[in-house]
Formats: sequence, structure tokens, C-alpha cells
Amino acid sequence: MAQERGRKTIATNRRARHDYSVLDTVEAGLVLVGTEVKSLRLGRVSLVDAFATIDAGEVWLRGLHIAEYALGTWTNHPPLRVRKLLLHRREIDKVEARVRESGLSLVPLSMYFVDGRVKVELGLVRGKKTWDKRNDLATRDAQREVERAFARHAKGQRK
Repeated sequence: MAQERGRKTIATNRRARHDYSVLDTVEAGLVLVGTEVKSLRLGRVSLVDAFATIDAGEVWLRGLHIAEYALGTWTNHPPLRVRKLLLHRREIDKVEARVRESGLSLVPLSMYFVDGRVKVELGLVRGKKTWDKRNDLATRDAQREVERAFARHAKGQRK
């Protein structure tokens, strides 16, 4: 089988960008078993309830749902098991300091293959208030209206 090249997105956590303000991102590897990788290749993953914790100097991904592989046998994996994330010691220390000092959280933003290896993009996030979410929606709607007006003007339409 030929070696994979490039980046192929498996899943994105659109809900995280709605509920949180992303302050910083970190790319981490993921420790998986064989049937998990096969299930990921089919895109059977949900990042919605997932979050990362730092325990005893190691980073763990909790709440990540990778569906059981349909053709797996007794070797199939449990869908909601805790998975270890692979980061360099300096990165772990830096993230841990920011999480402890300012009450931030670690949330997976996306999952993808890079040259055949599964990577997770973790976001260092702070929760948004309801008015922040409304403000973001209003800004997005206003920007969309401006783009529509420019498009109408470019086509020569009045209204």
C-alpha cells in the first residue's frame, strides 16, 4: 500500500468555535489501537463532548467517541475510552501553566491525518457568554449583508 501524503481532515468541532473563544492552538498526536484507526478512516468520530485533561504530567483526551469498527471482532475497542495525547514536555508544561493560571480549558477543534498519522488540534479556550455569542452572530450577519451588497453592485443591480 502506498504511503499517504498531506493532510486529510477527519472531523471538526464546529460547536467549540461557537461556545468558546480560542486563544491558542496546539497539535498533538494520539495513541490509538488498530480498529480505532480503521473507524477514523471511515469518518466515524464525534468531537462534540470531548475535552482534554492534564494528569500527572500527561495529557489525556476524554469524551471522544470513536464508533466501533463494523468489521471488528472481539478485538474491537470501547467507543468512549480515555486516550493519551502525545506532546513534547515543554508543550505540556506551557499548556498546563496557562490552564492553571487563568482557568482556561483544552478542547479538540479538529482531527486529521498527516502523512498517515492521526493528529488532534487542541484549542486553549475560554467560554463565551451568551451576549458574546449574539454579538458574533450579529457581526457575521452584518458582514454577509455587506458582501451581498458588493455582489449586487458588481452585477449592476440596484436592490
